[in-house]
Amino acid sequence: MLFTSLASYTVHWLFTMANKPKPHLLHQGTAAALQSSAKRARTMSSTSESSSSSFMDAFGNYANYLNNLNEKRERVVKASRDITMNSKKVIFQVHRISKDNRDEVLDKAEKDLAAVTEQYMLKLVKELQGTDFWKLRRAYSPGVQEYVEAATFCKFCRTGTLLNLDEINATLLPLSEPSVEPLQINVLDYLLGLADLTGELMRLAIGRISDGELEYAKKICQFVRDIYRELTLIVPYMDDSSDMKTKMDTMLQSVVKIENACYGVHVRGSEYTPLLGSNEPSSFLLRVSDVEL
Repeated sequence: MLFTSLASYTVHWLFTMANKPKPHLLHQGTAAALQSSAKRARTMSSTSESSSSSFMDAFGNYANYLNNLNEKRERVVKASRDITMNSKKVIFQVHRISKDNRDEVLDKAEKDLAAVTEQYMLKLVKELQGTDFWKLRRAYSPGVQEYVEAATFCKFCRTGTLLNLDEINATLLPLSEPSVEPLQINVLDYLLGLADLTGELMRLAIGRISDGELEYAKKICQFVRDIYRELTLIVPYMDDSSDMKTKMDTMLQSVVKIENACYGVHVRGSEYTPLLGSNEPSSFLLRVSDVEL
């Protein structure tokens, strides 16, 4: 029994010693593992540095792009303000029109409009030509709308007709370089400018009535009616029409004001037309010769 137990113990001891890891083999395995870990760390570090460098370059490019875009937006806003201010001066010049100085006033207004095109619209064209100018539309749209309003106002007072979009863009085409995409006024800005035109025509019609030009005021009234009718058919199908819908309400008010003024003169014209210098021999109110105002 003792021999058997001793033998069993001996066999167990030999088996344990045989399976026990040898110190030099353990040291070699540990060293190999450390080398592998260091190699992976170096590889991951190199990859991380490369990725970090790529991200830094990419974000640097994005930052430069956004900075350039913001600087361009500021220049475009400045150009739009200049266009707005000088286009308003053209409109004010046209409102000086009367029966006696029509050609003189319109010649001056057209000269001023040409100066706006050659000086201020040129700056805008140089900034936006050859680029995705639709990205900055909100920055330059107010100036373009005012320019459209001034150009169409001059055209109507000169010829009694509407200046269309192709004619306006044709005047801007020579301002662009032939090798790049030219800046063209889009349909929405043209229609918004046309909506503003009706307000100026309303003021012109009231002024012409006070000056005794009833037939000219009636012509303006019919012209504004036609614009309102045509835009009423288009606006419901426009995608970005929030501004346009607001201006349609204002346009309707202008139409009503012109109609009321023309209606009042037509119905009650005999009461005050002589005071404005009619061809009748005497005033039915005063029974005396017409008073010259």
